[in-house]
Amino acid sequence: MNEKTCAACDCTLDATAIKVKIGTRVVEVCCEECAEKLCEASPKQPS
Repeated sequence: MNEKTCAACDCTLDATAIKVKIGTRVVEVCCEECAEKLCEASPKQPS
């Protein structure tokens, strides 16, 4: 079985993983801090 890892820091994910939508993809991160990092790093959509 493959272990899932955080999309931001490669830590092993557990039941407390947070799902974050980046563009059209949904990725899982280990904590709120990593979720914020990914959201800041994602390209912004033009308004």
